[in-house]
Amino acid sequence: MVTGKRSIGWSLLVALTNGRARIADDQLAAAVRGQVILVTGSSYGIGEATARRLARAGATVLLVARTAEQLEVVAGEIRAAGGTAFVYPTNLADPVSVEELVRALLAEHGHVDVLVSNAGKSIRRSIADSYQRFHDIERTNAVNYLGPAKLVLELLPSMRERRSGHIVNVSTAGVRTPPIARWSAYLASKSAFDVWLRSVAQEIRGDGVTTSTVYMGLVHTRMSEPTPLLNKMPGLSPEQAADQVCTAVAERPHNITPPMVRPADALGNLLRVPTDRLSEQYFRRTDGRSKRRGQP
Repeated sequence: MVTGKRSIGWSLLVALTNGRARIADDQLAAAVRGQVILVTGSSYGIGEATARRLARAGATVLLVARTAEQLEVVAGEIRAAGGTAFVYPTNLADPVSVEELVRALLAEHGHVDVLVSNAGKSIRRSIADSYQRFHDIERTNAVNYLGPAKLVLELLPSMRERRSGHIVNVSTAGVRTPPIARWSAYLASKSAFDVWLRSVAQEIRGDGVTTSTVYMGLVHTRMSEPTPLLNKMPGLSPEQAADQVCTAVAERPHNITPPMVRPADALGNLLRVPTDRLSEQYFRRTDGRSKRRGQP
């Protein structure tokens, strides 16, 4: 009985902090059947779960990530289930590789209907541990900002010419809430692409190209595993997160935002100094040392 109550309470907490959006299978199929959808970061986690669900709904999914072997595993299972998937191993941090990717996609498929920009790099490290690690900032920006921006720039001419296209940015709720110590490189890079795409959206909507941003709450994936604190917090499974992404693909809203983000955003703006002080106190009490090790 206690377990049941805890389970219900935990589910409500997850819904409040992360949101719950699930599009019905028939509605998703009606929206994406026959479409060519590119999903980056689709070898694991949110991207993999998103690609699988889109393929089940009848979309042709183009799988992009660095790990060729794992992409082939995902594609093989999608095909075995009756779906259509193509594999494109690519390092999105390399501009030349992105150019070659888009040339191949357009040559083989003619166009891309939807881009799901999901690939990302997470890093949690104190500034004291970062003095000799400027490359962390460079690499995080390459994956979270510069790479996605380059991919959008390469795909936009085709989308605008066809006067049809949709871009889904899988972002983080952290760009909408007060900043948190130790997450400086990650939040800055995700914020950069978020603002960039919102600005670009104003120029391309008139050409039939729309954008959606999913401000994702905590999702329990391989990326969050190395941070013990996150493993204890309420979060979504990759499949639940994929439901939100698929909703953005089909319904094309301006954004999907967890319920707790809007009041947190407003509170952070109204009480910026107190919220910064609270974060500072938490940082000091946990000694400012990053628990994540082995970062590249």
